[in-house]
Amino acid sequence: MDRKTTRKVKVGNIYVGGDAPITIQSMTNTDTRDIKATVAQINELTKAGCDIIRCAVPDMEAAVAIKEIVKQIDIPLVADIHFDYRLALESINNGISALRINPGNIGSLDRVELLAKKAKEKDIPIRIGVNSGSLDKTLLAKYGKVTSKALVESALSHISILEKVNFNDIVISIKSSDVPMMIDSYRLMSKATDYPLHLGVTEAGTIWRGSIKSSVGIGALLSEGIGDTIRVSLTGDPLEEIKVGKEILKSLGLIKGGIEFISCPTCGRTQIDLINIAKQVEDRISNLDKNIKVAVMGCVVNGPGEAREADIGIAGGNGEGLIFKKGEIIKKVKENELVEALIKEIESM
Repeated sequence: MDRKTTRKVKVGNIYVGGDAPITIQSMTNTDTRDIKATVAQINELTKAGCDIIRCAVPDMEAAVAIKEIVKQIDIPLVADIHFDYRLALESINNGISALRINPGNIGSLDRVELLAKKAKEKDIPIRIGVNSGSLDKTLLAKYGKVTSKALVESALSHISILEKVNFNDIVISIKSSDVPMMIDSYRLMSKATDYPLHLGVTEAGTIWRGSIKSSVGIGALLSEGIGDTIRVSLTGDPLEEIKVGKEILKSLGLIKGGIEFISCPTCGRTQIDLINIAKQVEDRISNLDKNIKVAVMGCVVNGPGEAREADIGIAGGNGEGLIFKKGEIIKKVKENELVEALIKEIESM
């Protein structure tokens, strides 16, 4: 798929947009003022594959805490700020890599100009974040309700505020909890500007429901070449956001590396406890650093053939299973020994 070429924006030690790889983001759910807990969560997310992290900065104590947090992490930190430009200034002084604000709710143009000047001095980009839950009342009145056109108009108005003060290091997000509206909004925005786009379905829901909505919305846009960085917003452990984000990118061939896991849905021919075996294998390989494809199949007749592209896999039979590599059977193993035998083979690869 051809990806739309957007402007390239530096965020800490990495880039968003242009020819830079699509990055995965998340947001801490700790109290930012609790430095120890926040750092621990960020480092755990980094290990899982998070590229950029965002923290809420609700008050000056949180803005001050940023200074210690950035010293102890290895990925760019984005300060999420609403209304108070002083929190943004303090966060910039304390070492953030990017700001997430809406210039329209920061205050007068003088304040925006002051903030933009400071950000430019420190080489800090600004992400304009518009979402359907906080649309300006004038736009609601104009369109009668929240629409994709209203969201895009809101984003463009915020962009114009920054452009008036000669600030152009901008990333844009236009999020909605309504997936079709979210998709349409980003399509319109992609046509209207070449600023890099941060994709996400806001308030997507719990891990199960939110993963589905996010995968549909983000995946649809990425498949069209739209999007430069993503966040899967889930009500749950932020680690799940990274897992889902990585799988979205892997499924579209946008990132390589790590284990790709496939398994069949089972059918009436299945004679082993494939569902439990698949869960065990998926759990056991989740932290292995191997660039391979692993398959768990239910049928010894079709399994090796259907999963021929897998580097290694198992196919179940009646109380036993076959271990195969590249479609070629290498051994037969009892059902209760299948998982261990497969993991042993993977670890030796």
